[in-house]
Amino acid sequence: MSTSTTASVSTHILDTSIGRPAEGVAVQLSARSGQGGDWQALGGSATDADGRCKDLPALPEGTTHVRLDFAVESYFEKKQADAQQDAPANRDSGAVFFPEVAITFAVNPGEHYHVPLLLNPFGYSVYRGS
Repeated sequence: MSTSTTASVSTHILDTSIGRPAEGVAVQLSARSGQGGDWQALGGSATDADGRCKDLPALPEGTTHVRLDFAVESYFEKKQADAQQDAPANRDSGAVFFPEVAITFAVNPGEHYHVPLLLNPFGYSVYRGS
């Protein structure tokens, strides 16, 4: 929850290759004060069955930049293993193209930032949601 002196962040992931939320993706949250500041790891969470992280840590006062690190490689590897089990004749031996996605954005105190990740095996897009 944002306050007059802090911002807040939430996120969710939609796997656009299947049109469903991406469950079980680890998300790490980091913050810094100013462009030259050091990143401070704040902790993380994993996406739930709805693709949402509902328990990301609060941002410290003075935060000006936030980074969300999404560990998508294990999600796609699991998805690929499940597909191979269901249809062994359609195996795709390709490696994960984007093993992780890092999104960095600026924040202002008192505002909430919802940053959805639209993900597929060969690309991704993000935007400021509501």
